[in-house]
Amino acid sequence: MNQPARHLTSIKADSFTESVIREMSRLAARYEAVNLAQGFPDFPCPHELKEAACQAIMEDINQYAITWGARDFRQAIAEKNSRYLGMQIDPETNITVTCGATEAMAAAMLATIDPGDEVIVFEPYYENYGPDAILAGAVPHYVTLHPPNWTFDEAELAKAFNPKTKGIIINTPHNPTGKVFTRSELETIANLCQKWGVIAFTDEIYEHILYDGAQHVALGSLPGMEDLTVTINGLSKTYSVTGWRVGTIIASAELTSAIRKVHDFLTVGAPAPLQRAGTVAMQLPQSYYDYLAQTYAEKRDTMLRILDEAGLKYFKPQGAYYVFCDISDFGYGSDLEFTNYLIKDIGVAVVPGSSFFRRSDIGHQYIRFCFSKKPETLEAARHRLLKLRDSVRLGR
Repeated sequence: MNQPARHLTSIKADSFTESVIREMSRLAARYEAVNLAQGFPDFPCPHELKEAACQAIMEDINQYAITWGARDFRQAIAEKNSRYLGMQIDPETNITVTCGATEAMAAAMLATIDPGDEVIVFEPYYENYGPDAILAGAVPHYVTLHPPNWTFDEAELAKAFNPKTKGIIINTPHNPTGKVFTRSELETIANLCQKWGVIAFTDEIYEHILYDGAQHVALGSLPGMEDLTVTINGLSKTYSVTGWRVGTIIASAELTSAIRKVHDFLTVGAPAPLQRAGTVAMQLPQSYYDYLAQTYAEKRDTMLRILDEAGLKYFKPQGAYYVFCDISDFGYGSDLEFTNYLIKDIGVAVVPGSSFFRRSDIGHQYIRFCFSKKPETLEAARHRLLKLRDSVRLGR
């Protein structure tokens, strides 16, 4: 007897698409375009990290580490955060090491969010946040960041908090806009979190990539937020090892206990030899971070000059390694149409702005460039983007 037709995939999986950012990298490879889409460096990581990882493998550090992170690595994370952010952290009860910041956010939300809870998400947002909330059973509640400075309206944010609100996601420095949340903005968020008992999930993966005197403030370091903040970070961006997939979570002992249980059943643990290398990363001197800031400032300024030459309007980033651009003057029907033109005809891959908004039509006027690239990569992109300027002059 034939069984009735049954929908085999979940409502959760059907409610979002695959990553647009990763798809742009695949298209870049197909059309041999310069990849300024996905946020990964195309230059080497620090030599000390490579040596440490190789040495760990040769010393047979190849089996499971402690599920929530190797002890030496957790100790080094605590010491580094104390130096940089002034946060006092117990490595035994406040730190979980995960398979990248992506797993960190998912594990943290699965450990704290119940179906029907609401989670506030600032828009535009990094594309993982909406699916993370949905997978945890939450209802995303979006609050707009307004250009040109990508500020939020305090009244709108306050209105978003209600008895169903369980969490809020903050990304600073911000992807895709390059915004760095000010201490005043974070204090506003902190006051609302404390008023309503809401957990702040902070993605601080770009904490050391800052420009023009901008300062990174960790929300978890503000008074009263010690027990209400889940601080998410990782090795990927600061140390140019996006493929290693080593993330970190700092949270109260109560939240950490729940997060560690979820993490254990998601991935068991992060790669042991790479955690040994992560210990070395945490112990790098201040001169490394000074060099990192200088290098990225030069890359940002190069990217902005390229965009000026190509005739693209942009929002000058304060942090991270992206530039968000306004393409409304080019007359294309959508960001996807413009992005396809850039990849296929110009030879440069970027991310369409609609991937950062809940409704694609809101993001149709934007695209995002990534500039964490070697000088020769940026120069290759420059030569191709000049064709864009010439095509506009010729009316395409």
